[in-house]
Amino acid sequence: MSHNPANKAIVTCAITGVLTDPQQHHVPVTPEQLAREARRAFEAGASVIHVHFRSQEPGKGHLPSWDPQVAIDCVQAMREACPGIIINQTTGVVGPHYQGPLDCLRATRPEMAACNAGSLNYLKVRANGSWAWPPMLFDNQPAKVQDFLDVMAETGTLPEFECFDVGIVRCVQMYVQTGMYTRGLPEYNFVMGVESGMPADPDLLPILLKLKIEGAPWQATVIGRSEIWPVHQRVAELGGHLRTGLEDSFYLPDGAKAESNGPLIEQLVQCARRAGREVASTDEARALLGLAAA
Repeated sequence: MSHNPANKAIVTCAITGVLTDPQQHHVPVTPEQLAREARRAFEAGASVIHVHFRSQEPGKGHLPSWDPQVAIDCVQAMREACPGIIINQTTGVVGPHYQGPLDCLRATRPEMAACNAGSLNYLKVRANGSWAWPPMLFDNQPAKVQDFLDVMAETGTLPEFECFDVGIVRCVQMYVQTGMYTRGLPEYNFVMGVESGMPADPDLLPILLKLKIEGAPWQATVIGRSEIWPVHQRVAELGGHLRTGLEDSFYLPDGAKAESNGPLIEQLVQCARRAGREVASTDEARALLGLAAA
């Protein structure tokens, strides 16, 4: 078992997601619910909470919110429940109107935030051949990326470059080369399992590692059911950081439905330990990512 701090795995809990219906799944919506779920994940080994904010209006908890006061209330509740926890805030939004995410970044000044690094045709087809939703473009052109990077520089927030496809991984190096990103080594998040993006396939990981900047920290977001767990295991073996939660999957390796984020995080910790790695504490995670002490 490795006790070398540089080999420790940072575990992120993707605590709720963007549109998951709390009437169908056990996803937290209110600050109190987020605090409870964050605490479960924290106790299971998570040092980072990736959070989406939801409408607090009755019956509308499945809808996203970009109200800065909602963001403040949710982040404060999770920080109080989990001393030292690292907040990783969503910024993803479709279209040219993205002042809401920028306002939320300024309101909460999180240690980390998602920075969607390129555009993707966001598609899914049902078994009967129909579209699961109207075909859409998740647009993240360089000017939009730059706007988010500028505000993250202002708020002292580390961007986590979300890469939904192989070409987007390659774009991150261009952001460094052109001076769009100047904070040092970028932090990559390989998003696998979106049907029109990179598949949840462990054989793809070595290729992605060849395409990222050498020495840059990385993790994988793996979306799906049973097929995600071999990918998580390979991420742990290859030295990546680990993420799961009710945003990414509702299912444990044995096929049982997770009632909370806690059991999902416990499974990730087991992946790390099978790979001979220990899980980073919040202080160790901050050091590995170059974040200020809590």
